[in-house]
Amino acid sequence: MKNILITGGAGFIGSHVVRLFVTKYPAYKIINLDALTYAGNLENLSDIDQSPNYFFERVNILDVPELERVFNEHQITDVVHLAAESHVDRSIHSPLDFVYTNIVGTVNLLNAAKQYWKADLENHLFYHVSTDEVYGALGATGFFTESTPYHPNSPYSASKASSDHFVRAYGETYGLPFVISNCSNNYGPYHFPEKLIPLFINNIITKRPLPVYGDGLYTRDWLYVKDHAIAIDLVFHKGKKDETYNIGGFNEWRNIDLVKLLCKQMDEKLGNQPGTSDALITYVKDRPGHDRRYAIDATKINVELGWKPSVTFEQGLSETIDWFFDNQEWLNNVTSGAYSKYYDHMYENR
Repeated sequence: MKNILITGGAGFIGSHVVRLFVTKYPAYKIINLDALTYAGNLENLSDIDQSPNYFFERVNILDVPELERVFNEHQITDVVHLAAESHVDRSIHSPLDFVYTNIVGTVNLLNAAKQYWKADLENHLFYHVSTDEVYGALGATGFFTESTPYHPNSPYSASKASSDHFVRAYGETYGLPFVISNCSNNYGPYHFPEKLIPLFINNIITKRPLPVYGDGLYTRDWLYVKDHAIAIDLVFHKGKKDETYNIGGFNEWRNIDLVKLLCKQMDEKLGNQPGTSDALITYVKDRPGHDRRYAIDATKINVELGWKPSVTFEQGLSETIDWFFDNQEWLNNVTSGAYSKYYDHMYENR
């Protein structure tokens, strides 16, 4: 019997992980802990929130007494830690928010796990989900591997790098069993529309400009979120403790090429004349500290655990667009802020 605490489970990636674990492992007790800030949305889990093995706790990871209560009440056996501030632009404007949530919040969780598991550390796992941005930027060639030195270039990536170091330090100093995964850019259903792909889908629907930073030649490796959830499942159950796994899509795209593919697919699905959405592309001033290229070598997880992406980027992008078309109410609620009412309706009167 496992009682797994999944932090940030109402967020984009977290909700996919929660859904997978709840449906795939009915004997597990899955506790979703989320503060429900701007990107936490319980509507993401409306299809499984009545499942008998699913529990929700509205708790901020900065609240130490509440974390201790959750560990004790639910008898937590394992942690999958996804709760984080994650948008680079937000980190540039409010770096301290990222310090508190991503660093202090992670240490609070580590302390709670260490204290609760102290009698039997070996039979537990603290799984920390991180990002490829901790490695910094690549040149025109090469890939990030698990041994690439850390070189974060934004407040966001610096905060995630620090949290990675704390997880490893707790493993080395206190013997806390851990695993870390560093992933590339995710995309897919339930993506909060401040990130590139869902923002541009929404802007094309509403005929607003598509703001492309700088020259548009920044390159990212894109990972379908459902494939990421499957990888997290594999690393949690079969990964070696005290190891790091890089999870990437083997799928590099320059931003401008991605945007043009998105425009092409959107025009086809909307019945527009070819090039209609391209006319919305607007080049804007670059953001500070913008890393030129990320690319992950995911050989280790492929060889050791047999994981690989299940869809091409073109397929995954098409499925993502279709999902947003089919879930206009979700998109409208998120962009209007009305999604927060779901919590009030579902939980305040319980």
